[in-house]
This record gives sequence, structure tokens and C-alpha cells, in this order.
Amino acid sequence: MTDIAAIGHNLSETLKKYSADYIEAHLEESQASHITYRGRELESVDQTTAIGGNVRALVKGGWGFVSFNNLDDLSNRVELAVKQARLVGHEQSSLAQVAPIVDVLPIETHRNPITIPLTEKKKQLDEYLDIIWYTPQIQTSTINYGDSQKKSVYLNSSGSYIEQARTDTALHLVVVATKGGEVQQAGFSLGSRGDFSLIQGLHQQVAETAQRAVALLSAPQVKGGEYTVVLDPILAGVFVHEAFGHLSESDFIYENERLLQIMTLGKEFGSAELNIIDTATIPELRGSYKYDDEGVPASKTYLIREGKLVGRLHSRETAAKMNEKPTGNARAINYRHPPIVRMTNTYIEPRSASFTDIIGDIEEGVYAKNWYGGTTSMEMFTFSAGEAYMIRHGKLAEMVRPVVLTGNVFTTLKNIDAIGNDLEMNQGGGCGKGAQSPLPVSNGSPHIRIRHCLVGGR
Repeated sequence: MTDIAAIGHNLSETLKKYSADYIEAHLEESQASHITYRGRELESVDQTTAIGGNVRALVKGGWGFVSFNNLDDLSNRVELAVKQARLVGHEQSSLAQVAPIVDVLPIETHRNPITIPLTEKKKQLDEYLDIIWYTPQIQTSTINYGDSQKKSVYLNSSGSYIEQARTDTALHLVVVATKGGEVQQAGFSLGSRGDFSLIQGLHQQVAETAQRAVALLSAPQVKGGEYTVVLDPILAGVFVHEAFGHLSESDFIYENERLLQIMTLGKEFGSAELNIIDTATIPELRGSYKYDDEGVPASKTYLIREGKLVGRLHSRETAAKMNEKPTGNARAINYRHPPIVRMTNTYIEPRSASFTDIIGDIEEGVYAKNWYGGTTSMEMFTFSAGEAYMIRHGKLAEMVRPVVLTGNVFTTLKNIDAIGNDLEMNQGGGCGKGAQSPLPVSNGSPHIRIRHCLVGGR
């Protein structure tokens, strides 16, 4: 493999030769493998390597960006990025100040899924496929597995030099069942920081997923209307990520006058029990790291504290434009893209209520779990739960068809009147934004109870 660290040290000297307000560079080498099944068939299996980098220059408020997959002649790449920046820059450059950092982080060689043979990975997934198709009434299924290891070097004209590495593993499985024109599906996703053992031993979970898809064919449908709804940690985590987290990304906010008025710091969005946090500092989560892709240390950012909006997520540029502190949330999916403001691990902080407490005084309500789709538009959202149950007289009752939840995120936050003590972090998803997807993130929550939630049904 190419020694990107040696190249990075040489490039540090090159950056000093060019006149710009700011220059940064990323060098990256990665390995990845993917296995995909459609129905009974193995659709694709591959193992890839990639090497490349980018240079980003800032001149008079204008950015130049050059990416490349050949690490020769890097001085010309820097020169081109500076020329691009000069073409578009016509105002004052604005970046929040961050002290230069020099750090080399050790590589976790003991947990690299790339070292596991593809045949072993395929054998494990073949076992899951056999379980799925042993179940009657299954029409089709999809299994997507992927893993990667990425080593990166970051440097800038201020003197920062950082070497980091990360591994990642993810599995997504969906089963579709049919009967008499009815179609239902069930699935699950999970991921880790490269621990392949979490992908193993899922036979019982796969069997239960296939059986649930079949059982949903005969499950009744909820009568549409307004209910008290309890969300499990997975669906509540998706809600806080998709419906609220993206609104906290400051590149959405500072150029949008309407959103600026809505997302006013100090504004009350929920009860004093409600805290929402984004942080990359929690070990072992897929959204975690020590430094973001601008060399800014990761931090713990309260977005909502005791019901009030107290923070938002920043790059160095958005922090300067809004006169706030950078939060270490500038991320790029790989060297082909510039960093943009992204979430990391976003969650609702747990409180004291047990699940029994949360459902205990609900005469008729809905318990919604998991998810398999949804859309957001500014403060409006629509999410489809993966499974659902009626709550009757304070107890879980019959399983029903998956429900669709619709509403205004700010109204919904205010209607949260119970927060559980059982925080769980979902690591199975990937976030998409600005043509950069899927970025490893985590989201989570304890069980939460929402009054006056609109549920779609028959």
C-alpha cells in the first residue's frame, strides 16, 4: 500500500508555498467488501481498494475543491484549488478559530473485517437466506452486507496534521411475504465499528423477522385517527435524527430566513424532561471519531436542554457565520467530497420512567416499533413503523399492520409527556445528504410517549 503518511508530511510543506486564506488536504486509502442477495440469488459480491485525496482552498470567502485518485504531482492539485477559489471569492473569508492539532491515532488491527475471507462472510449470509426461504409465503427478500477500513491523513495550512483510521460493518435484511394479493414486509438493520461477530449468530432474529412478515398478512389494520403513541428506541431514534436532527445542521439554517426564525436559541420546544444530544465522543458507535474532517475535536452538543433549544451543529464556516463555536460536525463520506455539516450519534437522553409506567395509563393507544421508511419536509414528517401493537387498558394487546405517523416535529416534541429509562442506540442505518450516502451514524432514544399523534389507517 502507498505510504500516505509520508506523502502527507511532504504535502504539509507544499501548502506553505501557496497564498490563500486557508488550505486543507485529505489523503485516504480504503478497502471495502460488499455482498448482496436479491430473492434466492446472489446478486453481487466484491472486494475493492481505493486511494485518493482532495485539496480545499479558501480565498476571499470562495472555496476551491479538487479531488483526485492519483497521489502524484500534488503541488499542481493545490495550485488548481487555489485558482478555483480566487475565481469565486469576492468577500471576506470567515472560519471559526481552532488551534492546530498534531496527532497520530493508532490503528485497531484486531478488529478489521476486511481480513475475514469473503467465503466466510458469504457462508454466514447463506445460512440466513436458507432460514428466510424455509418460511412459507415468502415472496422475496434482500440482504445487503458491507464492511470497510479507511485510513486517512488530514493537514491544513494552520499546522494541523492528523492520522486516523476507522472500520465499519453493516447488515440490512428485509423479508417480503404475500397472500391473496396482500403484501407485507419485515426487516432489521445493524452495524458496528468493524466487529464482525455482531453479524454472526442472528439465526433466531432472522427466523422471527420472516415469521413476522407472514403474521402481518393476517393482522388487522388500525383505524386512522389521533392516538397516544409509544415509540420504541429504534423508531424514536429515527424520529429525532430525521425530523429534528437535520434541522439542527447549520448549513440548512443560516441561509434560510424562515428556519432561522423557527430555530431560535432559547425557544421552548418541549417539556423540561426533554434533552436531545449529538456527540461523536461515545466509544464504539458508528458515528464516533476523535476529530472531524476539518481537524476539529469531537464534542458533546446539547441541541435541546430541559425543553429549550440551546445548540446546533457546525462546521468551522457555519460557526463563524453564526458567531457560535464549532462543534466538530464537518464530515465527508470519502475523499471525493468536501466536508459538510452532518450528525454523528444523535439521541434523546433517558429519564426515569419504565416501559410499564409509560403504557400503564393508556386506555387505547398504539405501540410503534422499528421503521422502514419516511419523508421529512422542513418541520413536517411522515414515518412508517416496521411493526405495531395496540395498547389497551395499560397493556400491550394484538399486533396490527405497521402504522404511518404524520405530524409537525415541533408540535410532536411538545407532546412528548413520558421518557423512558432504557436508552438504546441503533447502529444499522446510514445518513444521506448532499449526494453523500450512506454516512455511518447512530441514533437512539429510550421509549417515549407522545400524546395526540396522528396515525394513518383504514
